[in-house]
Parts: sequence; structure tokens; C-alpha cells
Amino acid sequence: MRRVLLATDGSQCAQQAASFLAHVPHRQKLNLTVMTVLQMPSINRRYPVEGLMSSFVAREREFADATFEKVKEMFDGADVDIEHVYGEGHPSQRIIEFAKERDVDFIIVGAQGHSGIRRMLLGSTSDEVATQAHCSVLVVRPTGIGETVRPLRIAIGYKDTEPARAAIEAFCETRWGMQTDIHVVTIASYISAFLNEIVLDPSVVKDEATAALHEVADRLREVAPHTVAHLVESDHIGEGLVKFAEKHTSDILVVGETPHGMFGNVLLGSVSRYVLRHAPCSVWIARGNVEQSDSPELSNFHESTLAKWS
Repeated sequence: MRRVLLATDGSQCAQQAASFLAHVPHRQKLNLTVMTVLQMPSINRRYPVEGLMSSFVAREREFADATFEKVKEMFDGADVDIEHVYGEGHPSQRIIEFAKERDVDFIIVGAQGHSGIRRMLLGSTSDEVATQAHCSVLVVRPTGIGETVRPLRIAIGYKDTEPARAAIEAFCETRWGMQTDIHVVTIASYISAFLNEIVLDPSVVKDEATAALHEVADRLREVAPHTVAHLVESDHIGEGLVKFAEKHTSDILVVGETPHGMFGNVLLGSVSRYVLRHAPCSVWIARGNVEQSDSPELSNFHESTLAKWS
């Protein structure tokens, strides 16, 4: 059973994240936890505020319960076990801690909550959860996918590494790609991240990347016929991916990270953070190891999009 945590504050973005999850096909039964973090107001304890606090908590819980009922309705008829839990304190910290405690596989959050200024800015809660969580995180931005009848458009960042190849094979075992437009894209960068100068032979880098890209695209087309391969030259990998997503009006842009604590996370994290904060679409931060791609418990949703920049 797939363990998914949907964090919601009842905002429009949070509701859109719930709707997105509800409309994605899944091969296996989902164990879905809807979490609401109640932020208690800061009150001077020298004053008698017990009644005020009780009233505040009651209103917050009432709103949270109403929000949960709306989410629950979205999953009517689906093969989903759904529960509602509360947390108190700092939203992102509680979400991250709860996900770790429950050994959650996947977290879904909206890009902005009630405190957001505008949609294109990433909220601090979403930012911190996506950056610090131990598992994969999908930060949902509305792209109109539920408003019109059209295929889902997914852009997968790909680099010819063992984790990425394992992820592609996991995707090929699913059937979700039959109705999805897949754009697999490799960013060819010839600039040293440390020296900020050209240190590689561009022709060699391009030839090797092109060969690997077309090989994986051919493999993907066996199960996802609407797969297109793209080699994009850009000095900045993250910027190249974001511009690609903008040009192709992607619904999801997938980037990967190595597990926290590994040396590679220094470089890969910079790409992920750039994409997370600048992409116009939903962003999937994929975390895990190669062995996870062979697990029978992986859901269709996770398998179909996981790719690693490592």
C-alpha cells in the first residue's frame, strides 16, 4: 500500500493539490493521510485567555474538518484508505516530522497557502517541505489540467546515470504513459559549476548525451508512444529545465535528488531548488535509491515520473 501525505490548509492551492492527486490513476490502493497543521496564536500568558484559545481552536478545527470533507469527496469511489490528522506548531516542521514518523513515501503540497502573496511565488512551507523532507515531494501549481480535456504533459529531466535508467525502467512497467505526453530532456552544459568556465569538450558531451537520450526515448516509446526526446544546451541546468517547461507548457517538471547527507546533494540540490522556485508548473522532487525502483509497492504515480540527476 502506498503511503501518501497530503498537507492542506484549505487554501485554493491546497485544494488544487488534492484534486490533482484524486484525478491521477493508481495501480494500487492508496493509504492517504490528510494533514492540517493548526498554528496557535501567540498570546501573553499573563492574561486570562483560556476561553479565547478554546474558541480559536474550535474554529480552526471546524474549518479543517470542512476542508477534509471536501477532500474526501474528491476520492469517492476510489480505492483509497483516507484519514485526517491534526498537528500543532510550525507547519513545515510538523509535516516533515510526521512524514518521517509514519514512513511516508510521498508528500503533496500546494505551492502557496493562505499567507501567499501570489501564485508564482513559492510559499515558505512548500519550500521547506520540498527541500528538507526525507521522501519525494510534489509541489502543485495549477496548470489547468483539470479544466480541459487534454493529456497530462510531463517533462522528465534525464541524465545517463544508473539511478535514472532504473527509474525509466520502472516507468516502462506502468501503463500510465499511454495517455500522457512525455518530454524527456537532457541539459547539455559545458560549464564547470566551480570554475564558471568551459572545461569540457562540447562535441564529446553533446554526442554522448544525444546517444543516451535517444536510447532512453526509444525505451519509453514502448509504453508511452507520445514520448519526445530533447537535448537542450544551457550554461545553467536548472534554468534550462525551467525554460523548457515554460516553452512546452508542462504540467509537471521532474527533477531528482540524492538522499540527504550524500556529497552529490550539494550540486544536485542547487538544480532542484532553482527548478522548485522558478518553474511555472508543478514540480516533482524525486528522492530515493536505485533499489526503490524495483519495489512492488511503488505506485503508478511515483514510477512514471522518477528520474535522477546523480
